[in-house]
Amino acid sequence: MKYTFTQTDFDVFNIDGLENRMAALIENTRPKLEYLGEHFSAYLTEMTGDETYAHVAKHARRTTNPPDDTWVAFSTNPRGYKMMPHFQIGLYNSHAFCMYGIIYESKDKKRLAENWLNNIEKFDNLPEDYQISLDHMKPAKTPLKELSDDELEKGLIRLRDVKKGEFLVGKVYKPGDKELSSDEAFIKDLEQVMENLAQFYHQD
Repeated sequence: MKYTFTQTDFDVFNIDGLENRMAALIENTRPKLEYLGEHFSAYLTEMTGDETYAHVAKHARRTTNPPDDTWVAFSTNPRGYKMMPHFQIGLYNSHAFCMYGIIYESKDKKRLAENWLNNIEKFDNLPEDYQISLDHMKPAKTPLKELSDDELEKGLIRLRDVKKGEFLVGKVYKPGDKELSSDEAFIKDLEQVMENLAQFYHQD
């Protein structure tokens, strides 16, 4: 499959050692991230009206510890994505994901968090199986349906007030999910996720 993550991609993160894991990542998974980057940079440019660039993780700074995840991120800055709200498609050994959000490097996160707080009802428009991540470095995510309104608000207040605060929302895919059964199914579902999350993009 050209775009879709298979068990081989998830299993990359069980390989011991930086060199061996990176070799498998580069051979198996990175080409898919490059293809997803090409498709969705064009898709997001058309959807948002803003020129969008893909940023595929290179893990270049790693010298000892192998990466636990990998991804392609999308932003309107050709040089990087961490400093602004961004879409991201990626995977850990347990799941893949498509999310939109803000991480701690964003210089503008106070204002953006206020925007999200003032429009918190927009989360009610999302499918209840969507999930929230409060730390992009960790695989743990919480389904929206398990969060009370207070907990959701607390997460956004933390984004606003805590330097390391982060907030991302989107969909999780487990190995074997029907959305990963074919390239056509995966691309179609990712496009739908991005359309559902676009309401947050347009208020940023």
